Amino acid sequence: MAASRGLLSSSVLLVSVFLTLTEAREHLVGGKANAWKIPSSESDSLNKWAGASRFQIGDSLVWSFDPSKDSVLQVSKKDYETCNTSSPIAAHKDDNTKVKLERSGAYYFISGAEGHCQKGQKLIVVVMSARSQFIGVSPAPSPMEYDGPAVAPTSSGVCLKSGLVVMLGVLTALALF
Repeated sequence: MAASRGLLSSSVLLVSVFLTLTEAREHLVGGKANAWKIPSSESDSLNKWAGASRFQIGDSLVWSFDPSKDSVLQVSKKDYETCNTSSPIAAHKDDNTKVKLERSGAYYFISGAEGHCQKGQKLIVVVMSARSQFIGVSPAPSPMEYDGPAVAPTSSGVCLKSGLVVMLGVLTALALF
């Protein structure tokens, strides 16, 4: 009976850890308000912040900035590299911009203010694939090194959560016998 309770406790702990890992989070860009600005140095770059962070499908990026002076443009890799503001994928011009990360791979953002991108006000965020979040977790590549295509996720957190809940039920039933 004690072994059954130990197995049940371990199972509940394991399931709760997996469920916590699948929860979407909001990431304040740069880790602080008003970080969306021209960096004062390479070490102040938002890509340095992004490289030290882990982003998962379902997470959101939140920007805090003065909309009368700036905007956030989501762009292609080519437009990111050339600081081309003429054809963004999306333009965000309010002071509480939130972008949901809905797929794995790289997302590219630049400032919409004249000349800011050329001075380093840009960001690459690499979102881990759903599979890498749970199996053989390895760090996402540094935004400065990422060159590959965005890969479609192989499973969703919702499916994983459902499977874990079923597993918990089975383990609970086994523990009672």
